[in-house]
Amino acid sequence: MMEIFLDPEFWILVAFVIVVVGGFIKVGPSIGKALDDRAERIRTELDEARLLREDAQKTLADYQLKQRDALKEAAAIIAHAKAEAERIGEQAARDLEAALERRTRQAEEKIAQEEAKAIADVRNTAIDIALAAAREIIAEQLDAKAGGALIDQAIAALPQRLH
Repeated sequence: MMEIFLDPEFWILVAFVIVVVGGFIKVGPSIGKALDDRAERIRTELDEARLLREDAQKTLADYQLKQRDALKEAAAIIAHAKAEAERIGEQAARDLEAALERRTRQAEEKIAQEEAKAIADVRNTAIDIALAAAREIIAEQLDAKAGGALIDQAIAALPQRLH
């Protein structure tokens, strides 16, 4: 067994073990601390990532809700606009019908006035023609003696016609 102590490989092994154990004793706590620090930093980053994810999901849900509300409001605006357009169209149709009736009535009244005017013109012309014909006939058939008798009769009938 002594031979083992004389073997240089044994002493290299012992030196290696001493260096490793000494290094581990000296470096071990700092490696552990570094690993613990790294684990804590990773844990903190994971917590921050989880919080950011939750915030992002909450923001997404808020925007989805706002989008649904905006779509509902847009649908309500479109429905209101359609109803308003329909109401305006119906009112325009009623106004057009009333305007057409009014124009028709005015045209009929104007036609009736023109017809009455034409009838009056025809009557006046007929009266003028009848008077002219009567004058001519009276002038041809009436002499001075008969004309005087007619004038005397007309003068005598005047008091009765005036009262």
